Amino acid sequence: MSKPMNRLLILSLAFVASLQAGAELLPPEIGIGWTNGWVREWHRDVPGLKVCDSSSELPNGLVRVVRRWTWDGSTPLKQVTLGVRYRVPGDSRRLRPFIPGVLLYGNPSNKGRTDGRVPVFAGERGEFAIFEEHRLPMPFALLEDSSTGEFAAIHALPSPIRGEEREDLWWSMGVEVAEGGTDIVMLSGPVGYNRRRSVVKARQREAMVYDNAYITLHPGQVVEKTFWIQTGRSAEDAFGFEKALRASLDIFKPYDATRYASMDEIVRSKRKFALSRWIEGPAHGACGFDMYDLRFEWRHLTLGWCGCAATCGYALPVLNFDPDDWVKAQRSLDFLCDVFTDTVETNGLFCVTFDMKTGETYGADAAAHDKRRGDPVSCGQALYSILKAIRFAEKPEEKGRLNAVKWRRFAEKAADGMACDILRKDWKEPLSTGPGFMVAPLTVASEIFGKKRYLAAAKKLAAVFERRYFGYDEVYWGGTLDASCEDKEGAYAAFQGYVELLRHAVRVKDSAAERRYSRLARHAMNMMLTYTMVWDATYPPGRLSDHAFKSTGWTVVSAQNQHLDAFGVLTTPEIWWMGDYLKDDRLKKLASVMYRSCFQLTDSSGSLGEQIQQTNFAQQGDMSDVRKLRGGYAERWTVFWLTAHFLNAAAQFAEMGVEL
Repeated sequence: MSKPMNRLLILSLAFVASLQAGAELLPPEIGIGWTNGWVREWHRDVPGLKVCDSSSELPNGLVRVVRRWTWDGSTPLKQVTLGVRYRVPGDSRRLRPFIPGVLLYGNPSNKGRTDGRVPVFAGERGEFAIFEEHRLPMPFALLEDSSTGEFAAIHALPSPIRGEEREDLWWSMGVEVAEGGTDIVMLSGPVGYNRRRSVVKARQREAMVYDNAYITLHPGQVVEKTFWIQTGRSAEDAFGFEKALRASLDIFKPYDATRYASMDEIVRSKRKFALSRWIEGPAHGACGFDMYDLRFEWRHLTLGWCGCAATCGYALPVLNFDPDDWVKAQRSLDFLCDVFTDTVETNGLFCVTFDMKTGETYGADAAAHDKRRGDPVSCGQALYSILKAIRFAEKPEEKGRLNAVKWRRFAEKAADGMACDILRKDWKEPLSTGPGFMVAPLTVASEIFGKKRYLAAAKKLAAVFERRYFGYDEVYWGGTLDASCEDKEGAYAAFQGYVELLRHAVRVKDSAAERRYSRLARHAMNMMLTYTMVWDATYPPGRLSDHAFKSTGWTVVSAQNQHLDAFGVLTTPEIWWMGDYLKDDRLKKLASVMYRSCFQLTDSSGSLGEQIQQTNFAQQGDMSDVRKLRGGYAERWTVFWLTAHFLNAAAQFAEMGVEL
């Protein structure tokens, strides 16, 4: 590697900066005029507009570039589009784009879908995918050659731009098929995807018009854009997106946890709020933690996903604030196991909701009183919580304080069914990673009950995800709510399972299995982490700016739901553990920030809403104009998982002896 150097590059019309063999930073072009929702024409030279780049090669191999535009004209220059274009040569169909949280290797699971639900990009002539920077949790766009592993990425310093025609205009970033390759582009506002110009993904299944995304340059105005160029080749230890993730962490250093509430304050607040959800019903022994706020008419104890009714049965004794917490943990898990054991079917799935008013049990769609059995996601999560409670209760030092007899009966029946179903010769492989939430509990159950077939089933299911997702042609998808898109929770399902298999391999000293699951766990973790905000977006006037909300540490939901949520809190113990295992303190520091940052917006009672609108996307509210979307959040939707995940993670940290 050459020594770091600084140089000033003055771009002439013929200048091309070649930064990798064949790849090049193209000469600047300036868009003038606006017609039919896009730039009317591009010019290499606009009299009075000066453009220059200053660049420096950094010790980590990145090239930092600051492009400056200066308007020396005496009158305003109207309907202007500024840009940066970096061309990567090759077959555009093999150059897979990776734009965090939005377009993961082109969203291959959605091939053929151009209805606006999910952006897609296959590298065909005429395709483009360009998005607002505040939509990107890690602000980079990458192109990786799926045949050679060579990649190029541009990392941007996100910023709004002055002189906008429409309010709250930011720079945009993305990719566009070009002659002989694909371009990574940054523009001063224009966006579009799925062959539609001047639209943004503003709803779960729809786009909204985002026209007139140009600026006016005023006399003497200077505009600067800072970006970093990264090139390389994927290797055994990392795909291109993983190396870009590391670079993004190094650029933004999202590690300052001191800006947020302490872990002790968070845990006390969430415990208090959890206890406010404690309810008891007319049925004998009916009790537990309500999924819904008291403002809702429903009184449901719901296992897994949104309800997480079993979580406190594990977390409260571990956190050990008050003797009554142990009583509530015992009573709640006893009742849940009494109610749901008889609903376990031969495939191990079970009902997941108990209606305190009617005494009915039913499946995942509680509001519709769907009689179907629960889904693998909720059943897997609930079983995992109960198994962790069993493991804690049976520690020698805790012996006699909790009675896990009923818990064991439920857990063994569910694990038996899941394992037998997965190990059937005619078992049908899952289409999404949702069933991945069964891998971790089956692995733990194999240790608690000493049944080898549980571990065999966990490994068989994990092998499906290894075969399908460890590559370019599919990305972890459909783990939870978004059944047909690239999904953060889908990546977490695989990650959680791989981590438990890795821990087991370490415990039994199986070096071959350890190497295998270590690599798989890193891949799934890194994919999941690309949904994590590493920078603080700024907001228009609204609820987020009222609270001086800091987005670092929050996570984008999926390619379909592009708002932020606090789900990432649940993942932090495994991230921290991987940091310890890999001797990578960056992961430990990031886990701390993720946990503590996501407490923001919690009110004095401990209540926290969700669906943070950091970008032009919303699921509810006034959907008449895209300008009304950014800067708010769904304060009233306080389903129990928002509290349970904090307590669940805190208990796991406590068992590891970690104070964030």
